[in-house]
Amino acid sequence: MKNRNNIKEGDLEIRSFELPVELRADENSRTVTGYAAVFEKLSKPIYWFREKIDKKAFDQADTTDVVAVLNHDNNVIFARTEAKNLKLTIDKRGLKYEFEAPNTTAGNDLIENIRLGNITKSSFAFTVRKVAWEDFEDSENKEIDELRNILEIKKVYDVSPVIRPAYPDANVGLRSLDEFKAERDMARQKNEDETTKETEIEKQNKISRSKRERIIRIRQNEINL
Repeated sequence: MKNRNNIKEGDLEIRSFELPVELRADENSRTVTGYAAVFEKLSKPIYWFREKIDKKAFDQADTTDVVAVLNHDNNVIFARTEAKNLKLTIDKRGLKYEFEAPNTTAGNDLIENIRLGNITKSSFAFTVRKVAWEDFEDSENKEIDELRNILEIKKVYDVSPVIRPAYPDANVGLRSLDEFKAERDMARQKNEDETTKETEIEKQNKISRSKRERIIRIRQNEINL
């Protein structure tokens, strides 16, 4: 059903992935690590589309002040990039995070809950700068007919061990389906305009080459005469 509220480009979005939050192998370790995002992996269905993150999506992302929190709750904070106790790494798999659980009630609870298997997944909150849409046939879900490619992420706000992940989510900027589809149409129109521009440039270059070739032939004939 394409009649649900959705989020627009520039709004805060939250995505979760089916990858484990882990402690380092050392029995006494307090190092928490996980992947907050993974590349080129199809999301679960979001409204009428699926989604995937491009491998270069984080290249220009703002990660200057990212926090590690529980369930995206800023009242339960574990680490922060500005404090230099949260490490973010972009590798071939995706966005990886690592921090030492603080010696606080929340930090100690996190360690115990990871060991018990109560907290098992990761998520991140972000805004996007650039997306691209394409038609998509989903063999598993006939209601899915489009793919949203996240090409550039504008800012990462938090990475979060989560208890019960739900892939599609948002906490600001809910809007109508028509507005969300307008984002898609604008992205497609931009791509079409760029293609048209490239074609026109190539056409002009071809005309210029043809003119130069005619001039060369004329001059060559004059020399031969």
